[in-house]
Amino acid sequence: MSRSALIVIDMLNTYSHPDAEHLIPSVREALPHIVGLVERARDGGVPVIYVNDNFGEWRSHHGEIIETTLAGPHRGLVEPVLPDSDSLFVVKARHSIFYETPLSYLLSQLDVNRVVLCGQVTEQCVLYSALDAHIRHLDVTVPDDAVAHIHQDLAHASLRLMERNMNASIRKAASVEF
Repeated sequence: MSRSALIVIDMLNTYSHPDAEHLIPSVREALPHIVGLVERARDGGVPVIYVNDNFGEWRSHHGEIIETTLAGPHRGLVEPVLPDSDSLFVVKARHSIFYETPLSYLLSQLDVNRVVLCGQVTEQCVLYSALDAHIRHLDVTVPDDAVAHIHQDLAHASLRLMERNMNASIRKAASVEF
């Protein structure tokens, strides 16, 4: 039997990095679809796992990350997807959600064999995370309307790579079943 987890990648963000001006419009488009996925996963008892950069703050924990992002100028992009008390949280330092994190172990403890990846950035963290999930023999689903990009052409190519080379299911968020 398949057990899924929804993984929200890097949505707790200050948007103060150099590519933010290119990313923000795509985040605005993806945000309602991400919110919908999070709500449906929560309603269905599906684990919702936030995996987020720590922005180089090695003493940070998820509470500090949330506080920092909410204090920034783009609070409206963060508030709709805040973790609730049942959400799980993993801090990452590099592009992949698996690299040097306890995520593999957490997924095995939850008996998860399928991950639904949403968040940002399609052509970076989502792509590398999909590859790492695939090599861990996890089924991967990526709702293409629930991931945000910096470069649209690279995002399209990345989604195609995920589908073709990683056997990822690329679909609309509304059609994702948990």
